Amino acid sequence: MEIVSQRLRALRESVGLSQNKLAGMIGVRQSSINRYENGQSVPSIQTFRWYADYFDVSMDYIFGRTDSPQGKLYNYEPQLIRDKAENNQELRQFVEMCFDPKSPMNDKLKQTLIRMLEEGKK
Repeated sequence: MEIVSQRLRALRESVGLSQNKLAGMIGVRQSSINRYENGQSVPSIQTFRWYADYFDVSMDYIFGRTDSPQGKLYNYEPQLIRDKAENNQELRQFVEMCFDPKSPMNDKLKQTLIRMLEEGKK
């Protein structure tokens, strides 16, 4: 948790806030902020969320999973869906046709997708 402590301190110091002022903003005691920044205590989930929102950084950044304040971008793709897609040859062919401009079905597929999107807006 050393990286978390360092990040919390660095975030506070980056905007010139004292521990006391930050504590008042979050609704905790100054001693709590001191313990968070020294690795003696772990903030609550709500406090972590407050830090992320206030300093406009990701939880990945706070937890040291990345050095980018925006965090990592993940594509949600559960293994079950990947397995089904890999094993479904018809689905693979359909997707290939959707993105092949030479496909005789290209225009029809485009129109179908546009219609589906329009219906989804209603």
